[in-house]
Amino acid sequence: MNIVVLAGGTSTERDISLLTSTKVCESLRRNGHHANMIDVFLGTEEYADAESFFLDQNDLEELGAKLAEQSKNIAKLEKERNAKSEGFFGTKVLEFCKAADIVFMGLHGANGEDGKIQAAFDLMGIKYTGTGYLSSAISMDKELTKKVLIAEGIPMPKGVCLKKGHKIEYAPLPCVVKPCCGGSSVGVYIANTEDEFNQAVKDAFEYEDHILVEEYVKGREFSVAVVNGRALPVVEIVPHDGFYDYENKYKDGASDHICPANIPEELSDQMKRWAEKACEAAEVYPYGRVDELVNEDGEIYCLEINTLPGMTPNSLIPLEAAAEGMSYDELTQHLIDISMEKYI
Repeated sequence: MNIVVLAGGTSTERDISLLTSTKVCESLRRNGHHANMIDVFLGTEEYADAESFFLDQNDLEELGAKLAEQSKNIAKLEKERNAKSEGFFGTKVLEFCKAADIVFMGLHGANGEDGKIQAAFDLMGIKYTGTGYLSSAISMDKELTKKVLIAEGIPMPKGVCLKKGHKIEYAPLPCVVKPCCGGSSVGVYIANTEDEFNQAVKDAFEYEDHILVEEYVKGREFSVAVVNGRALPVVEIVPHDGFYDYENKYKDGASDHICPANIPEELSDQMKRWAEKACEAAEVYPYGRVDELVNEDGEIYCLEINTLPGMTPNSLIPLEAAAEGMSYDELTQHLIDISMEKYI
């Protein structure tokens, strides 16, 4: 198959997307596909046509490093492009995506995981991995996710959305403050005092104009991938310091990932059921990942749904798949296969 691995973009998770996409593209080549990686925002002028793009056996690690070097310029380029009304997609991105058998969505965060690109691809008849535009949009917005999941009886921490310029009359301390549409725990703060809360609100608004203030649930952190409607083994995340923030997610050795989690079977089964039900409620299909907490009383709380889970060496879904005997290359192929089934 000819496969575009769509990478990079403009979100705060751009560099993680590049890591995901590099590893995925290498895997797809090992699986015998004609696969190449392209930055959705920067595009490329290197290839004369789609055929030469797909057949190129370029050094993906080198390409990923070059694209990462451009990350510091993205905000400036985005501002310039918006001023010229030039649109989001980079040079030849749509041309190559249209020529592909399927696009592997290696994007994370805004303008990638929020349904905008999925909607555009639907209109253009471009096949892609992962869930559709509406479920992507719902899952990316933590306020919408909460409204959808709570209505289905799925337990979540209590919280309110706060718009920039508005004040909150009361916030239970300790509490969690985070952007409504952020990912990879970017801009997430735990506030224990009023001063910390005020600073957290100020800092979170640097990322977005809508933030979420939630009750703080003290407990163990877990994640459950759901693939083709079925939950994979539960993984427990044990950060060495603090909570599972951006650094603890992606810094080597910053957290321990225990899979299958060392928990009673009954608790594991319940966490799996909630993960499956969360994906069903938000119509996330064919795959996604649900983050959960278990407090000291054994009560489960669902936190959020990740519609394009990371596929880096430190990511969780490859670890969960491995616990069932599925290699990384088998996983990437499986994600391609079940995504193609959407179009049959």
